[in-house]
Amino acid sequence: MAQIQAQQSGNAAAKPSVWWGLGLAFAVGTVCIGLGALNASIPVMLIAILLGAVWRNVAPVPAIFDPGIAVAAKRILRLGVVLLGLQLSVTQVIGLGWGVVVVAVAAVAITFVATLWFGKALGIEKDLRMLMAAGFSICGAAAVAGMQGVTRAKQELVAAAVAMVVVCGTLMIPLAPLLVRLLGYDDGAAGMFIGGTVHEVAQVVAAGGIAGGGVILSTAVTVKLARVLMLAPMIAAVSLGARRAAGNGSDGGAGADTKLPPIMPLFVLGFIVMVVIASLHIVPQPVLDVAKIAQTFLLASAMFALGLGVHVKSLIKLGGRPLVLGAASTVVIVLVVIVCIALGAAPALK
Repeated sequence: MAQIQAQQSGNAAAKPSVWWGLGLAFAVGTVCIGLGALNASIPVMLIAILLGAVWRNVAPVPAIFDPGIAVAAKRILRLGVVLLGLQLSVTQVIGLGWGVVVVAVAAVAITFVATLWFGKALGIEKDLRMLMAAGFSICGAAAVAGMQGVTRAKQELVAAAVAMVVVCGTLMIPLAPLLVRLLGYDDGAAGMFIGGTVHEVAQVVAAGGIAGGGVILSTAVTVKLARVLMLAPMIAAVSLGARRAAGNGSDGGAGADTKLPPIMPLFVLGFIVMVVIASLHIVPQPVLDVAKIAQTFLLASAMFALGLGVHVKSLIKLGGRPLVLGAASTVVIVLVVIVCIALGAAPALK
């Protein structure tokens, strides 16, 4: 017995600490935050995930980092999603008029369903198209993380979905302001278009700044946050559908033996709590500013960890279909927002 205990103690001692990998992810997250502070147009999330992907495919990653990287890719990512809720105020969204709510609901719902349909037509596996549908319709990497809590998709597919949404969203940074000019939108419509079509919050900030800043930027961010508010109800709806399918035995025939996904993952509940707190306006602005930096830092660290899970050989096996799906999803959400603006949804700013 003593010999077994000693052996177990030796094995525990030999297991690398999670702090090696977490420290590495946090160091890269810090560097990316610094780059973003120098220039708001720098795609922090894209840089973070690219750094991880390049390292994974160019040089070996020491095994000592593995436990911490796994924590960063999942738990740190989810903590970033929770803090994202502090940026959202329901009163701020409603203040721009109900047209913003209509655009948010229409853009998210139609794009989500269309992405699932296009993904199935392209032959993309269910988990990946579900992750991409969430990322492209709602709020990028944070939505991918939320959907992963329901689908329990492989980390490799999560990384691929994040890569697609970051790349396509980054391309929208210069394209969205260009389209605003071509369509002849005023400040209210321009802000609604950018906030309604660009995928990540940080990408919206960059695109809004290029388009003119000021009113355009503030409107764009508010519209984008309205889309982010759709995260919780969409996750709940998908989870309920998955539970119903599993309970009926229609999802692979597992029936009652299938482990049902949670109706609402705990970190999404945390996200909702943060939204409520932000909407009550009880948190001082300096605290909110620090929380915003922390949220970006956590997501950047998690993006690096996800990048380390990107294997080029595996992506090659997926082919160009995910990129085609990403482009199709982006076109869909652009068309939906254009139609909503044409129907008078844009806020009339003074």
